Amino acid sequence: MAAVLIDDQARARLITRFGGDAADWCDALPALVARLAEQWGLTVLDAKPGNTGRTLICAGDDGAKKVLKLTPDRTIAESEAAALRAWDGCSRVVQVLATELANGAILMEGIDPGTELRESGVHVPWPEVGDLLTQIHSVTPPAGFSTLEDRVTFMYGLAERGLRGSVAEATLSMETLDRARLRALALATDGGGHSIVHGDLHPGNVLDGGPGRGAVAIDPRPSVGDPAFDLADWVTLPMLDGGTLEDGFDAIAPHLPGFDAGRVRAWCVTLSPLFVMRPLERGERTPFVEAMLRMAA
Repeated sequence: MAAVLIDDQARARLITRFGGDAADWCDALPALVARLAEQWGLTVLDAKPGNTGRTLICAGDDGAKKVLKLTPDRTIAESEAAALRAWDGCSRVVQVLATELANGAILMEGIDPGTELRESGVHVPWPEVGDLLTQIHSVTPPAGFSTLEDRVTFMYGLAERGLRGSVAEATLSMETLDRARLRALALATDGGGHSIVHGDLHPGNVLDGGPGRGAVAIDPRPSVGDPAFDLADWVTLPMLDGGTLEDGFDAIAPHLPGFDAGRVRAWCVTLSPLFVMRPLERGERTPFVEAMLRMAA
């Protein structure tokens, strides 16, 4: 049975994100995939959901698992490919096999078993996560990347559009979000670092590469700036199970040379409203949500 390349839900999500032109892209997707599959020797096995495009799990003519990512926004593909190329040879980052950026297409190696860390049901492999962060932040940024300030501006602009008029706004005010935005912009521009920042390094974007590979990062939204930005999603993980931010610090610090608790804490405070928007929209008032709301106040 052939994989469904684009369903109604995915189509609606992409049109909401990118506007009416995304409808034409969705219509043209089957022909684009057919051409790329022939060009790169692929058989499409499955399609995965995504907020900015489609991710297709494929088998290559050589029998190897491969992943074809496609997006209607060429700039997203260009920035992702640029970061992955900069990290070429880093064992903790998925590797690029081919690109056709004019059509928003990136072909990457497949990761086995490829389970997201948030779905693995096991404890976080902190030494591997520390090594991942060390690898990606140690690479000299090439010219042409946007700044972390740009990334922060985009994130909070997206959050503002999502919050305004939503269920979450009854609990999380626009004033709180604006205050967090100003804090984040101040951090992004105070000279805190000059590394390639992944920009979306949560446990859903780190895959299990098996015993020989370990944790592997995917789906960067890269910029250049303070590497501490990438730690917020990790040090707050213990709080989901009733722990504290300090528990997160204690877990990652031994595996991350130069760990700066003050800057990481500051990023957690500025990003706390973004952590709770979706839970609040679902009506969740868990201890984690309450702790993030207190942090954001």
